[in-house]
Amino acid sequence: MSRLAAGVVLVTAHDPDDGPHGQDAGMTATAFLSVSLDPPLVLVSLRNGSRMDDLLDEQPLWAVSVLAESQRQIAGRFAMKGRISDRLLFEDIVYARGEVSGAPLVGGALATLECRTEQRVLAGDHTLVIGRVLGVGLPSPEGVPLTYFRGRYRRLG
Repeated sequence: MSRLAAGVVLVTAHDPDDGPHGQDAGMTATAFLSVSLDPPLVLVSLRNGSRMDDLLDEQPLWAVSVLAESQRQIAGRFAMKGRISDRLLFEDIVYARGEVSGAPLVGGALATLECRTEQRVLAGDHTLVIGRVLGVGLPSPEGVPLTYFRGRYRRLG
């Protein structure tokens, strides 16, 4: 599957139950796709038992930022499983809080989506989370998408 090029997104959620003001969580994903236009549905694949899988099992609201090629460092930071505390992940990253989800939406992303979980499907060692799109933003519609191919972030062309 490393020979299948994929777009790179950042999936985020806000955990209101974690501490006095809650806490944000995020993860880099390449297994993300549009499922339906009517109603607008998307799907993300989460590793079972991951922080995001556990959070989205409890919190139905989440967001997706479609990363631009210039955001390779953000993708790398959120892909470092277990190496960085959730409290430090968003440090120095420009983001706005989603009006619907409360989740971080990364500034400079090619597009942002705010979603509510519609269905969770267990599939081997992953869970497929299908979300209804509740809001869409185009913070930077003119960028080049970040892609992932053969184990590395790549530039198109």
